[in-house]
Amino acid sequence: MRTRPIVAEALGTALLVFFGAGTATLSFGFKITGTSLSAGVIVTALAFGLVLLVLVYAIGPISGCHVNPAVTLGFLAARRIKPIDALWYWFAQFVGGIAGAAGLYGIVHASSKYHTSMGLGADGYGRASMIGVNAAGAFAAEVVLTFVFVFVILAVTRRASNALVAGLVIGFALMLAHIIGIPIDGTSVNPARSLGPALFVGGSALSQLWVFIVAPLVGGTISAGVYAYFFPKAEEDGAGGGDRAGDVAPEPAAAS
Repeated sequence: MRTRPIVAEALGTALLVFFGAGTATLSFGFKITGTSLSAGVIVTALAFGLVLLVLVYAIGPISGCHVNPAVTLGFLAARRIKPIDALWYWFAQFVGGIAGAAGLYGIVHASSKYHTSMGLGADGYGRASMIGVNAAGAFAAEVVLTFVFVFVILAVTRRASNALVAGLVIGFALMLAHIIGIPIDGTSVNPARSLGPALFVGGSALSQLWVFIVAPLVGGTISAGVYAYFFPKAEEDGAGGGDRAGDVAPEPAAAS
């Protein structure tokens, strides 16, 4: 396997965490959006959606821009990525998630206004939830949101001719997931995105991390089953056929 797709996945995940979790930290920790929770939710949702939209077009031709272990698992379950490629992608995504959180921590920690309770955009339930949802509620929410998100990616990338609009659809799907998910548990739908901030925040963010790793993976697996039901046969119309999110070129990640 070429190294470029692996590096692209690590870099993309790092940028997703840096910009997405960074906006959450500024909005809810530093309160740059004021005291309005709604403003913070919308701004953070926009940040996550927009950075993914940009990344799909930037690194989609290189790696497919999964930048999310749940997305990679969905593609693996749908037999649209090789197991060895999926393993390398997972490694790169978790490394990237940690690197993005480390960069964010280094910057905000330099502020005289920073304090550990700001959370670096970490996900959580119970006291960490805006609506006080419990672990079961957070788990269910993550399964549903990740299922929808990954299913949209699988569906919109099934044809190479969709490449020009795939980024928009995928970015809006992530934005939508965050609009409803942030008040519930902060919104993960991405184990790598949750791992990075939790490692630096520690405490309950780390002890509750299992929900935001397991639930998105469950949701991603379910999405592959539903995708297979609705699209039982591949509908490819070009080289690479949309084997990855945002593909606009042949399959570089599968090359040896």
